[in-house]
Amino acid sequence: MNKVEVVVAHSERTTLRVGDMFLKVDADPERLDAEAEAMSLVPVPTPPILWRKPSVLAIAAVPGTALGRLGEPSAASAASPAAWASAGEAIRTLHDAPLPTRHGRGPDELAADLDAECAWLVANDVLPADLVTRNREIAELALRPWTPVFTHGDLQIAHVFVDGDQVTGIIDWSEAARGDAHFDLATLTLGHEDRLTDVLAGYGTDVDLDVIRAWWSLRSLLGVRWLVEHGFDPTAPGCEVDVLRARM
Repeated sequence: MNKVEVVVAHSERTTLRVGDMFLKVDADPERLDAEAEAMSLVPVPTPPILWRKPSVLAIAAVPGTALGRLGEPSAASAASPAAWASAGEAIRTLHDAPLPTRHGRGPDELAADLDAECAWLVANDVLPADLVTRNREIAELALRPWTPVFTHGDLQIAHVFVDGDQVTGIIDWSEAARGDAHFDLATLTLGHEDRLTDVLAGYGTDVDLDVIRAWWSLRSLLGVRWLVEHGFDPTAPGCEVDVLRARM
């Protein structure tokens, strides 16, 4: 008999696994609409959509295993350098695809969000002021005009599945939109900076390493409050707070 497994659950979204089917229940139906639309457009492997209801998206499991997990050392991952390079190649294929209609946050909106989050982190003694200040200085470099590409928008390492050296599927497309290519590359390698060279071997050229480093700081600063408020621990070893400390 199949069991129901809670994959992730918070106030915005719950994902359940029943056998080889995943049910994504979202408080915002528009997020599910965006996810389903993105999966229908992208030229990279995605989970097959089984059926769709206003607040539920049912998708099939993709073969293979996740490239890794945030907080786990890269050495603990079974993924080979070639698998990371294949992930880079898949990201390049995505970024070269025709643009979607949906727009992600631009530099001005991100700058305003960064102001608010840094103020909150310091005012509530969540992080030391010098840690926030240093990473904010680094993050500023990401807040420049960019040529938009088709971005995944939440390309965490656990969202890329591989079998051997090949990418078998990329999941969780609810944040897909026009955005900065460097953001996807930074998100995939967040906490796994030692794998960036492998990823870029597959991705190719036209990459500014300083901008990727800026996105590591920016994403981490923007994410800490959300993670805390939704029951996750950004202070776990290898996660967002450690990423910020590494910049010191």
